[in-house]
Amino acid sequence: MLRQSTPPSPPRLAIIVPVLNEIDGARALTEHLAIWQQRGAEIIVVDGGSDDKSDIVIRERGFHVIRSEQGRAVQMNTGARATTSTHLLFLHADTRLPPQADTLVREHLSSSQAAWGRFDVQIEGHSNLLPVVSRLMSLRSRLTGIATGDQAIFVTRELFEQVGGFPVQPLMEDVEISKRLKLMATPRCLRDKVVTSGRRWDERGSWQTILLMWRLRWAYWRGVPAEQLAFRYR
Repeated sequence: MLRQSTPPSPPRLAIIVPVLNEIDGARALTEHLAIWQQRGAEIIVVDGGSDDKSDIVIRERGFHVIRSEQGRAVQMNTGARATTSTHLLFLHADTRLPPQADTLVREHLSSSQAAWGRFDVQIEGHSNLLPVVSRLMSLRSRLTGIATGDQAIFVTRELFEQVGGFPVQPLMEDVEISKRLKLMATPRCLRDKVVTSGRRWDERGSWQTILLMWRLRWAYWRGVPAEQLAFRYR
């Protein structure tokens, strides 16, 4: 009598969230993360030294919180090292994933043709320009193969380790890792949309923010160090 083989378990997905002083959005963030935790994703929140007790609140709500040095790139690398999951997704604290995001990521990363990717983006805010900005961001990303952190970059652990993780720099770490990743594999650009906060656009003004971001990207392309650009971004 042939023994029935046990079907292989699906690849484990880790959702890694860097946070710093997120007390105002802690409840909304944890409610969102609970959806994916209940669906079997491993949730790792990496705190960069919050002094508003947001890390305590998130931990009390049942999530694994670890500490690291401050800096988004450092925090995300720390989170990646804290998990053995085969698939990694990096989520900003003010970004929300689309329905079935975990299934979409697993399907694409399990394909022999895709080892990393990102979602299209929808920026929520008061400005009437934000829908246009959202479409242009997604289009630019699709044409260039460069993803932003707001688009929830996902990647296999193997490829992430091959490129050395996120470069430890204070700005443009998402642009830099995209450049390295696309040398290894073509990104999968999913049309499903993440929803991210347009708070910065509302506070600083849409046109001013558009001009600032283009100036920063142009300067980075010309070789201006990320450390210098970080001062302009603040």
